[in-house]
Amino acid sequence: MIAVIDSGSTKSDWIIVDRQGKQLFDKVRTKGLNPAILSERKLIKNIKKSETLVEQKNNITHIYFYGAGCGTEKPCLMLKNVLQEFFTNAKVEVNEDTLAAVYSTINNNEPAVVCIMGTGSNCSYYDGNKLHQKVKSLGYTLMDDASGNYYGKQLIRDYYFGHMPGKLRAAFGHEYNMDSDFIKYNLYKLPNPNAYLASFAKFMFLNKDSEYVTNLLKKGIRLLAKNMILQFKEELKTVPVHFAGSIAYFSQEEVKEVANELGFRVGNFVRRPIEGLVDYHVKNLS
Repeated sequence: MIAVIDSGSTKSDWIIVDRQGKQLFDKVRTKGLNPAILSERKLIKNIKKSETLVEQKNNITHIYFYGAGCGTEKPCLMLKNVLQEFFTNAKVEVNEDTLAAVYSTINNNEPAVVCIMGTGSNCSYYDGNKLHQKVKSLGYTLMDDASGNYYGKQLIRDYYFGHMPGKLRAAFGHEYNMDSDFIKYNLYKLPNPNAYLASFAKFMFLNKDSEYVTNLLKKGIRLLAKNMILQFKEELKTVPVHFAGSIAYFSQEEVKEVANELGFRVGNFVRRPIEGLVDYHVKNLS
């Protein structure tokens, strides 16, 4: 059995197939497995909550994991060890989520700049063989422009500072618990504050007819473009920029407008990379 996992900070999607690519079970969903923010104990606890994974752990022979928080060596190794200890008969590979975005968006292994806009955000250049990054991610506190957690933070700030239009502010306050103690408890006492912030982002896409929302979306996308995409100025002369993640998928119009402003070419949009990952690994099974 082969398990392919696409993990963000909010959730992890697992697809288990045979060597011919036939899916053997319904898609398994666990909580996010971000080793940059979760302990070994919490990671294993999240995995064990799935009955399917517990029942099949000795039958899985290959694990291909792509996730947020796996872009640096130490957390990546920690997660690999956790998976190896739980799935004792499996060959385990752990890669950063950007590589998942690459495999699911590129055309025929052609070079491209690839961006993630989901709970978090990132950007890399794929030369057809290797992944290149010019800036290491420092996570949601300092980076992650145009991500779900970025927009969640902006929405909360605008609500409290009174920058959100009146009707939207009333709707936002009705939709979410905006008590200051509740917000601070979620941000500073509970795990995954980045996922909590990202949970507010859906409000934008329910109110996309608002000029406030359109401007907010484009503000974040411009930051991502200027800080991350335009690092690859030379590459952008010949390659497109592909996007993966729900935030990108639901803001395609705004992404294209910013691309026109700043002079880069937009390629493909993929909401969930995991389906393309399964095909890739079945074809390249070792």
